[in-house]
Amino acid sequence: MTDKTRYGQRGVSSSKEDVHKAIANTGKGLFPKAFCKILPDLAGENDEYCTVMHADGAGTKSSLAYVYWKETRNTSVWKGIAQDSIVMNLDDLLCVGATENIILSSSIGRNKNNIPGEVITALIEGTEEFLSRMRSYGVNIVSAGGETADVGDLVRTVIVDSSVFCRMRKEDVIDNSKIRSGDVIVGLSSFGQSTYENSYNGGIGSNGLTSARHDLFAKYIAKKYPESYDPRIPSKLVYSGKYKLTDKIEIPDKHQVRIGELLLSPTRTYAPVIRRVFEKYRDRIHGMIHCSGGGQTKILNFIEELHVIKENMFETPLLFRIIREQSGTSWKEMYRVFNMGHRMEIYVPPEIAEKIVSISAQFNVDARIIGRVEKAKEKKLTIHSEHGTFIY
Repeated sequence: MTDKTRYGQRGVSSSKEDVHKAIANTGKGLFPKAFCKILPDLAGENDEYCTVMHADGAGTKSSLAYVYWKETRNTSVWKGIAQDSIVMNLDDLLCVGATENIILSSSIGRNKNNIPGEVITALIEGTEEFLSRMRSYGVNIVSAGGETADVGDLVRTVIVDSSVFCRMRKEDVIDNSKIRSGDVIVGLSSFGQSTYENSYNGGIGSNGLTSARHDLFAKYIAKKYPESYDPRIPSKLVYSGKYKLTDKIEIPDKHQVRIGELLLSPTRTYAPVIRRVFEKYRDRIHGMIHCSGGGQTKILNFIEELHVIKENMFETPLLFRIIREQSGTSWKEMYRVFNMGHRMEIYVPPEIAEKIVSISAQFNVDARIIGRVEKAKEKKLTIHSEHGTFIY
């Protein structure tokens, strides 16, 4: 069946139905409802341990970084792409309880005609700088190197991916099968500026960038940089917005920022916050969801016979309002594609929820109880938002 959404017509899928169908008959690991696949201990026969390996990347955000770099020659955007690739893995690992002894391997596939050595240098430097910053917060993650491949026949610009591996105690694993009726949901905001970020974060992360960049930016980009998009996308959906990359908009703290930079905000990690939460409440956390692919509907992949009700969402951040304004995308689809203001959810008993909110505030990451869980005959998600009520 043809996907009629704007997202689908651009050759991408928020829910990845075909992928889920392809892996339907593969093993689910030791904890089938965990956010990442958990494997037996590969380091020996110690039944107290298990291992986790995961892979993800910056996605098409690297295409936006490419055109912004070409327009401004600002190589620092590539350091942000390195962070995007790492965080999309690291924050998935957080959701199974891992913050220690994490090994990272990076994989860069480039078209050398478009991506010179200075870009590779910035990506590598960005990786090392981010890992060093995380270690300063007690999140032990180290690089094992990686691969840079020249694959111009396959890639128009550059793909930046990563894989992570860690070994952990089974008793420390957070398994979403424990999510239950009566739980509340603590949401951690994706926007603003945390104590461990250098600038204001627009909040988009690394999901939905194919739609976001085409919906926001003007057709001149297609003419100057045809290598930045798939020519099979319908012409009316190619860079169909009104903005130039360097146009400025006013953000909540009353200063102006280039909209290209706002969209390229490096994906926020919650690792420093979650590590502190684990120190006090690990054994009382019933589940964790990284609202990445699938946006606010991600939880539906991990529950059965529960109704998740999100009724106290963050006010929609400016960046998502602009995307909606430029695209005309329905609000229901917006919640399916984008995180819409919070990218990490912690499912806990009500009595510890505000304590987690307080911990997050110590890092200047806004948090709140955004919803609750009820028993149901089938899995269901209801979002009560400022833009209407949506049922999935």
